[in-house]
Order: sequence, then structure tokens, then C-alpha cells
Amino acid sequence: MLTDSARETINEVVASHKQMPGALLPILHGIQDAVGYIPAEAVDSIARELNLSRAEVHGVVTYYHHFRSEPAGKHVVQICRAEACRSMGSERLWAHACLHLDSDGHKPTKDGAFTVEPVYCLGLCASSPSMAIDGKVHSRVNVEKFNTLVAQARSQA
Repeated sequence: MLTDSARETINEVVASHKQMPGALLPILHGIQDAVGYIPAEAVDSIARELNLSRAEVHGVVTYYHHFRSEPAGKHVVQICRAEACRSMGSERLWAHACLHLDSDGHKPTKDGAFTVEPVYCLGLCASSPSMAIDGKVHSRVNVEKFNTLVAQARSQA
């Protein structure tokens, strides 16, 4: 259930972008940036305001890995799974992250501290594998470096 504040924020984002050509993606980015995810309730109002079907809006939300349909954990861990990083061990890093954080990816950990998500390029192909925690990108990440970064994130207030 959305709070009145979140609902108002969503309405403001939709209203400020709906007249733009190709408004759907800017609206979705604006909502995710403001609320942290794209609530199911928002899909209906976006579709109505843009004269689209719910299926069209839902299809875009689920197609792009950037968008979430549920709130994320306190810290978001993104591991690059594109070709360059895969060739340098990111699949092993992904498996370790899921095991270490007891996560199947995409959903918050049981304690709500982390969400592990795949990304498909963080722009550090020459120094792969790469990952980001809360938007801060790290290169040449191995299991030990991952554990250190996660421990640092946990220790933050």
C-alpha cells in the first residue's frame, strides 16, 4: 500500500513529464528515483495518463533490468554480467554474492540490508569484473574485495 506522500510524488512525476514525446521512460526513471521502485499502483495511473495499456507499461517495467517492481534493500549491489566481466569471473562473483548475502537476486535479503541485481555494463570493461554498491562503482572485484565492500556497507549507519 502506497503512502499518500508516495502517491503524490508519483502524480507529480507523471504530470511533469506526460506531455513529453516518449514520456514513459522519463516517468519511470523519475518514479524509481523518487520512490525507489515502480509500484503496481503507479502502472495504472501511468497507463491512464499516457493513453497506454497496463500491459504496455508493465512490459517496459519488466523488460528493463534497471526498474524494480518492489522496494530494494537498504544497499543495492549490482554485479556486471556483460561479456567482458563474465570472461573475467563475474559469474563466480554473482554466485558468491547470492550465497554470501543469502539472496536469489532481485529481492531484498531477509534482513532488508541488501538487494543483489545484475547489470549489463558499468563501463569498466578494461578493469573487470565490476560491481556497484549504492551507485559507487568498483573495478577488478574478486571475492575478497566483494566481502570487504559489503562489510563496509553494513557498517554504515
